[in-house]
Amino acid sequence: MQERNDMTMQTKLLAWYEANARKLAFRQNRNPYFIWISEIMAQQTRIEAMLPYFENFIRLYPDLPSLAQADDESLHKAWEGLGYYSRCRNLKKCAIECVERFDGRLPSTKAELKTLPGIGDYTAGAIASIAFGEKVSAIDGNVVRVFSRLYDVRADVTKAATKKQIARLVDDSLCEPIEAYNQALMELGAMVCTPKNPKCDQCPVAAWCQTDEPETLPVKPEKKARRVERKHVYVWTDGKGFHMNRRPKTGLLANLYEFDETMPDEVVRTEPLAPYTHIFSHVEWQMDATLVFVKEDAGFYSVDQIENELALPSAFAPFFEEAREKIDEDVENEKE
Repeated sequence: MQERNDMTMQTKLLAWYEANARKLAFRQNRNPYFIWISEIMAQQTRIEAMLPYFENFIRLYPDLPSLAQADDESLHKAWEGLGYYSRCRNLKKCAIECVERFDGRLPSTKAELKTLPGIGDYTAGAIASIAFGEKVSAIDGNVVRVFSRLYDVRADVTKAATKKQIARLVDDSLCEPIEAYNQALMELGAMVCTPKNPKCDQCPVAAWCQTDEPETLPVKPEKKARRVERKHVYVWTDGKGFHMNRRPKTGLLANLYEFDETMPDEVVRTEPLAPYTHIFSHVEWQMDATLVFVKEDAGFYSVDQIENELALPSAFAPFFEEAREKIDEDVENEKE
């Protein structure tokens, strides 16, 4: 533990944040809409990876009214690659409610924000504090990790009692400017107090940290093994485009597009595609695949349609890319 000086933990953290905060697009102003979209996108995606998606999404849907009126197909396409598509469907539901209940704006308090679809305690706190300056906590995984280490919390952080304990500790620490303080806590967890190999020698609040074993915290139960499902995907092509099916309206990858899992009745020839394993949070798809050439069919989608209009889940993207390369090669061979 480092020797303290006369600065408080909060002032040290705020000074560090001012000097080290990443220059992110959604931090350039306190636009509540931008903050909301960025927080939802960042729930399951690294900040650096989601930035291009954020910029494109804001270009397509610059405000709540435009998002409320979004075409579902186009909305899914804008979200393609981010996964967990229920998030973008909840964004639209939330936008519609904001138009109907709050005159096309996000409400300014954490309590009101939590009444909206897809906005939980953390997201509501982030929007209320960062955009509107309400002195409330915004406790995400980064903040839980920081406080479990600062106070050497050895109880399971998934338990209700431990969550309340950490929430009390965070609430007791809140200071002004709240928008900077909450972001500083998140940034500390993301950049310094990381899950593995924390940079304790660079930590601005190391003097206040009570643990000598940061990598053992926070305490969580062992993850259950993912269920494994084995599939064989048949990518039907007429040599120009691909046959695709829309998935059911509910369940995993709802309303998105997929390739077939059956052979067509009439086959011209087949070629193997590279196997691919896609991991969801609770299930693992181990997939083999075959490219199946069939006679021309009006029900096929062109490559341009799939790339620019249809929402193709990342689970099937490797098969599409390899299949497209193979039909491009066939076209080139025919020209020779």
